[in-house]
Amino acid sequence: MISAPLQTLKWLITASRLSAFFLSVAVLLFVVDSGATEFSSPVVSVIDGDTIDVLHYEKPERIRLNGIDCPEKTQTFGQRAKQATSELVFGKDVMLQTLGKDRQGHTIADVFLPDGRKLNQILVKKGWCWWYRKYAPRDVILEELERRARADRSGLWTDPHPLPPWLYRELTAGPHP
Repeated sequence: MISAPLQTLKWLITASRLSAFFLSVAVLLFVVDSGATEFSSPVVSVIDGDTIDVLHYEKPERIRLNGIDCPEKTQTFGQRAKQATSELVFGKDVMLQTLGKDRQGHTIADVFLPDGRKLNQILVKKGWCWWYRKYAPRDVILEELERRARADRSGLWTDPHPLPPWLYRELTAGPHP
């Protein structure tokens, strides 16, 4: 017969192992339940300069590029911004680091090209969009890339007075009942 202290010790070891097991399961369930924060996916559509669709779990998922705002399709440079995005990502596998959802329920993400460069930054650097200060106020990289693009008069910065898309949307919005 096993002594009481030895039985207690065996019970503690078993309880400890069970506790560790259930903790591991809880962590795994939390990670699975909290949704993917990083995944690789092919780009199946380019909606405009800062919005793409990727194939995720065999369904298209709308992705809004984090920290930038490209001209609207009907705005000056809007089609060129869309074309620049298409040339960089359409039909390619990209890596996405998701950051949440926007008001329309679209996934907000940083998008990385197969060579590791960040699409969001490339578009700012080439002058096809604005650094969206409202949603990425502390992004010093986007801030500097926009400053340089403006100074170099790249992309939309060839226009002496480009209209930011957030003002364009405000000016072209219909009356609100």
